[in-house]
Amino acid sequence: MARYCGSVCKLCRREKEKLYLKGSRCYTEKCAVQRREYPPGQHGLIRSRPSEYATQLREKQKIKRIYGLQERQFRNTFMKAESQAGITGENLILALESRLDNVVYRMGFSESRRQSRMFVRQEHFMLNGKKATLPSQRVRLNDVIEIKVSSRQMPAILSALDRRRPIPDWLEVDRANFKGIVRLPLTRDQVTEEFNEQLAVNLYSR
Repeated sequence: MARYCGSVCKLCRREKEKLYLKGSRCYTEKCAVQRREYPPGQHGLIRSRPSEYATQLREKQKIKRIYGLQERQFRNTFMKAESQAGITGENLILALESRLDNVVYRMGFSESRRQSRMFVRQEHFMLNGKKATLPSQRVRLNDVIEIKVSSRQMPAILSALDRRRPIPDWLEVDRANFKGIVRLPLTRDQVTEEFNEQLAVNLYSR
């Protein structure tokens, strides 16, 4: 599968806002968005009025980049959300939010979703007592995520825990025992990122 190998700071600059893809660097004065508040490239400083299609595309790209998915993964997730009962946009966001790599990030076990995806693939986490290696695996109510005993002294994990980021209400984290649990059903209101998923739905429905 193709993957993006360039600077993730350019992705934030392209969307003209912080997507928090770089972990702790995003909270410092070194953040690229703070230093250069315009898109990358030779046309970055040119101001133009975006079309309806461009607005929808940018919002879709922003959501996709926040959760770290490639286009095929994102489209497949959208198609599954569309086939489910209920509001397609909400189904899409809840599917993205309940991914294992995102839950690991939300629990504060990593400094970014990109890092949490790497940790999961490297088998540093267990889900309900079993080895978990798929970042896209869906996490459900009462599921328990814990760091393997052999990985609990990793500097990167300890550094992430020391940051003590706010934990969403639908999750409960026991930092002393390196584990967390999904204690409440996830709803759209509990997702704090600011984006309009309906624009992405409209784009795919054109």
